[in-house]
Amino acid sequence: MANENLESLFKSWLIEHNGAVLKVARAYTLTSEDCQDLAQEILLQVWRSLPQFQGRASAATWFYRVALNTALGWHRKEHRRQARQQTIVAVEDLPASGSDSAQQMVQREAVERLYAAIRQLPKTDAALVLLYLDDLSYRQMAEVLGISESNVGVKLNRAKKTLGELLKEESHGS
Repeated sequence: MANENLESLFKSWLIEHNGAVLKVARAYTLTSEDCQDLAQEILLQVWRSLPQFQGRASAATWFYRVALNTALGWHRKEHRRQARQQTIVAVEDLPASGSDSAQQMVQREAVERLYAAIRQLPKTDAALVLLYLDDLSYRQMAEVLGISESNVGVKLNRAKKTLGELLKEESHGS
């Protein structure tokens, strides 16, 4: 594929999948700066990997797989440093205006608690929950993670249960 075609494809996929990149980056980081760094690393990996895209999976599935693999690798390298960092305060995808500030604060806190709980899950479970939150089908999740659809169902049910317990513990602890 010519460089112009790769660049055009990259730009269109970036527009289409930018939200997924940010969700994955946010789930694997604790600070806004690290979130941005990981998002850039994911996009760099997508660009580098684009010539190897063979179309056997959908663009969304392939994009997620690159994002998750990059995030998992980044997390392994950054694990020690992350343990000492403060959590992210800013939350994307919440309305900037149009709702009352008390409601916004409640929403921000709920999303922050969710991401904090997701970060406590084993990394493959966290990846599965992110895919679930993005409304991917079991088939798509199986393709991204390289496991069977039935395994997705089992792992997802366990991850949801663990996530629920983590959120319940957190709400009782506050």
